[in-house]
Amino acid sequence: MEAYERVLTARAKGRPSGLSFITNIFEDFVEFHGDRRFADDKAIVAGIARLCGMPVTVIAHEKGSDTQDKVERNFGSAHPEGYRKALRQMKLAEKFRRPVVCFIDTSGAFPGIGAEERGQAQAIAENLMEMMTLKTPILAVLIGEGGSGGALALAVADEVWMLQNTIYSVISPEGCASILWKDASRVKEAAESLRLTAEDLLEFGVIERIIKEPEDFSEIYVRLREQIYETVSKHRALPVETLLDNRYKRFRKLGVREA
Repeated sequence: MEAYERVLTARAKGRPSGLSFITNIFEDFVEFHGDRRFADDKAIVAGIARLCGMPVTVIAHEKGSDTQDKVERNFGSAHPEGYRKALRQMKLAEKFRRPVVCFIDTSGAFPGIGAEERGQAQAIAENLMEMMTLKTPILAVLIGEGGSGGALALAVADEVWMLQNTIYSVISPEGCASILWKDASRVKEAAESLRLTAEDLLEFGVIERIIKEPEDFSEIYVRLREQIYETVSKHRALPVETLLDNRYKRFRKLGVREA
């Protein structure tokens, strides 16, 4: 499958959303709301749940189901209060030593005037900083689009996984083509150049695992439940100092090429 076909598949109507993964993988999910500063951003869903009996904190981008729901959730493009809500739940997870599981599916953080006035860049930067030293395991799974800082704000993790037909990139192919060549028709060329597929990112060491996608997504839910439990249990067993050191080394090695 060509890179731009992967882009279209990641955006496809009817693709399971963040809430679908939460409800089909975890038990006893209780959603929390608000950032204690401004409002509750419905583009980010966050709360506590159980995974095979283990208490966890779950955070996800949510694009919505029908048209009204998509509009209310801003098509998964979060405002700063969404990222502050996510960070509030992460800090609670750290306090109670609950692993954090993030499901990422966004074209990017919302770039509107209101979001910028309320500190969009600062909210994202604060998440990056705090997640790097969060004293509890973090796992991030890309389930659709992984767009720019909006995705990265939930992806500073001990491991990052991607479903087979998802993408992860600093910019959309459309935005890249418009900026580089002033020609949106070169979107397929931009998609290839961005190297945004799961296979590309596994090769570069940006992610740790690719989850294959069968036709029936219920198989993915079962597989992910087992794999997530196994992985967070492994990281949870590590001393905090080792966990943080491994996370630091993971990101420091990105982009390093052998001489």
